[in-house]
Amino acid sequence: MGSLVCPCTVGQLVDYGCGRKGVQVQLKLENMNVEPKKNEISLQNNFLYVIEPVRTETGEDQVGGWEKVLHQRQKALVATGQKSVEDAAKWLHSHCNDPSLDDPIPQEYALYLCPTGHLYNCLQEFWKESKRQCGKNRAHEIFPHITLCDFFTCEDQKVELLYDILKRICNSFAQRFPPTISLSLHSSTSYLGFFVGDSDANILKELAVAFSSEASALADCHVKPCLKQLHLTLAHKFCPHHQKTLEQLAKCINPEETCHWVAALYSRDMRFVHYQTLRALFQYKPQNIDELMINTGDFIYVNPMQQSEVSKGWVIGTSHQTGCRGFLPENYTERANESDTWVKHREYAFVPASAFFTQSTNEPNVKLNEEVHNPVMSRSVTDVLSLQLSQNTNLRRGVLVMRHGERVDQVFGKSWLQQCLTADGKYYRADLNFPSTLPKRKDSVKHFEHDPPLSSCGVFQSRLIGEALLDQEVTVSYVYSSPALRCIQTAQHVLQGLKLDQKVKIRVEPGLFEWTKWEASRVIPNFMTLTELTEASYNIDTSYRGNIPLSSLVPSESYEEYVSRSSAAIKEIVTACPSKGIILIVGHGSSLASFTRPLIGLPARDSNDFAQVVRKIPSLGMCFCEELREEKKWLMVNPPVKTLTHGANAAFNWRNTVMED
Repeated sequence: MGSLVCPCTVGQLVDYGCGRKGVQVQLKLENMNVEPKKNEISLQNNFLYVIEPVRTETGEDQVGGWEKVLHQRQKALVATGQKSVEDAAKWLHSHCNDPSLDDPIPQEYALYLCPTGHLYNCLQEFWKESKRQCGKNRAHEIFPHITLCDFFTCEDQKVELLYDILKRICNSFAQRFPPTISLSLHSSTSYLGFFVGDSDANILKELAVAFSSEASALADCHVKPCLKQLHLTLAHKFCPHHQKTLEQLAKCINPEETCHWVAALYSRDMRFVHYQTLRALFQYKPQNIDELMINTGDFIYVNPMQQSEVSKGWVIGTSHQTGCRGFLPENYTERANESDTWVKHREYAFVPASAFFTQSTNEPNVKLNEEVHNPVMSRSVTDVLSLQLSQNTNLRRGVLVMRHGERVDQVFGKSWLQQCLTADGKYYRADLNFPSTLPKRKDSVKHFEHDPPLSSCGVFQSRLIGEALLDQEVTVSYVYSSPALRCIQTAQHVLQGLKLDQKVKIRVEPGLFEWTKWEASRVIPNFMTLTELTEASYNIDTSYRGNIPLSSLVPSESYEEYVSRSSAAIKEIVTACPSKGIILIVGHGSSLASFTRPLIGLPARDSNDFAQVVRKIPSLGMCFCEELREEKKWLMVNPPVKTLTHGANAAFNWRNTVMED
């Protein structure tokens, strides 16, 4: 689709190309005082555009009538909140290949009452800290708000009527609007939030009913005002064992903080209400015709019910930016919030002695799901959160459980060793991703088949994670590793990245080895001895004696035996490390669940889905638990660094690829 509007002067004809359907239209800019006639479309109050369809020799319109162009114009304006013609033109241009462009599907609208000012800043701090300590819950999907009218549909050509109704109703309530809204904290096992006091709630409900009545009558919308308990949600659908922590954080919020309330009209695309929203982390250029072009920051709608037939590592979704659908690599994306794609149309600010009706602004206090820069918080909330952050970094113990880096047989298969041994049994580097050398061991080098080292990429990954931990000023006081060589190497290179390889020694704990049932050889691998590891320059604590002897590992142990061993190992480690700081545990994919769940008081996963969970854990995947000493319990929170994502790189044979015809 060509641009909707171009720089031009009054009376000038401008070509408007519809590339998607081969349509050619002309726009004519007239004086803003001219009354609209047939085929004329007013795009903004200060401009008037005339649509003149180009006719064929038979006299038929190539566009099939200006109604289609009018529909597209209205759809573009509504999709961009009617902020400007330029924004609408950009939207039309990016949606030139959108198969739903001509579909008469309206947007859904909701009327929210949103806090701004100091209270909003405190709520954002709560959002951030609750997510860090307890993980994401349903409330994080949407910004802080009180729902006045839940989602309803409105035809594109009648949306401006909603703007007028909102302004008129809010003006009529400006003098009655409470200077402060009474909020009281309410908590249950799955909900935490502020309830609005009855007297204030009655005024807000009257406002909602008035808006609903006029919208239904004038804009032909079926609007349901919220007449039940009005509330501002803080957390919803969270794990019950997080309730106490969330309550403590919520008590730091003073609901009487200075606040100006804003009645805001938002819209969303009703087609994707039950979809997941992903955000693109990287640009992806399609390699095949059925793949989706994405740019960094784009949003993609994904239907979870349609992913079962998709190849592993891929998803199929619809781009919010273009409306096109296709496949894209899943590791190029992250989960976004539901409201990240919503559009704010108009807002009315209830300010003492004055009120303002505006279009969507860039005021930091009204941003969607973005951190407010330079927030001004109350002293009590700031002090409490600062104390919590101080406790997190300095006073509390933490356990960081990490899977090892990329192992060499993960890339080159179980026969990797045969690929890099000469006829006389000497090792050579057959590919740059093979390790440059193998550590020396007294017994046969063939034992590396069942105890493989890291690949070169695995070494790089591990060091990169260590550097990231250093950037976050994470203090690692103890390091424990599975006896598997790949885990010991990972621990060594993480410590090098942390610049602690000469200060913190690695404690090799046999009890950290993975579920022995998964060993392909059906025997316990012949691990390198502590002496051999030390001679190979690994910084091993030779004085440490494992809590679970290597000799006690049983081949093909049952799931119950593995769970019991893991639980005993983590409890012994935590008991042996009473001082503050981070305990780093380098283990296997199975370690993340089997070590953290008993620590935070959760039962083991069912054995039937355990393998499915472990398969989803990437190299250097990690979980982090913090100790709440005063409560004598551990809590799982977000890891101090993000995960490492990268794509595959296949082997390349220039002769077969370039020289062959």
